[in-house]
Amino acid sequence: MEAMVSWTGLPGMSFLAQTGSGHLVCMDGAVDGGGQNLAPRPMELVLAGTGACTAYDVVLILRKSGQDIRNCQVKMSSDRAEEAPKVFTKINFHFIVTGRKLKPNLVDRAIKLSHEKYCSASAMLGKTAELVFTWEIVDDVADLINPEGQSAD
Repeated sequence: MEAMVSWTGLPGMSFLAQTGSGHLVCMDGAVDGGGQNLAPRPMELVLAGTGACTAYDVVLILRKSGQDIRNCQVKMSSDRAEEAPKVFTKINFHFIVTGRKLKPNLVDRAIKLSHEKYCSASAMLGKTAELVFTWEIVDDVADLINPEGQSAD
């Protein structure tokens, strides 16, 4: 995996990253740090990337388990060290998994497998941060109702 990060120059603290797959991502600093608040902070992208990494795993595992998954969201909050390096010290992951007749034991298993075996990002962050996982299932019944308002089952 490769990436190239370039400072966009004076007067700010914006950076443009080009990933090995050819995509561009802009990052910027807070105003009090010399940035202009034009884009996400680098550490925000680390957190968001970790959420995407684990959500990817959960969706894939549930699909392979024969579950009818329709959506997966991960709401995260984090604490960071007060002193540099300001590493993450605690990250809360709350999964909202939407689907039809999802089995709670399989949702729980998918989340655990992601963090114990597959998600490289959370494995790295787990070296400095306490990782806390919670989840909920939302039953997707929208497609069970036909236009006349009657159940399709």
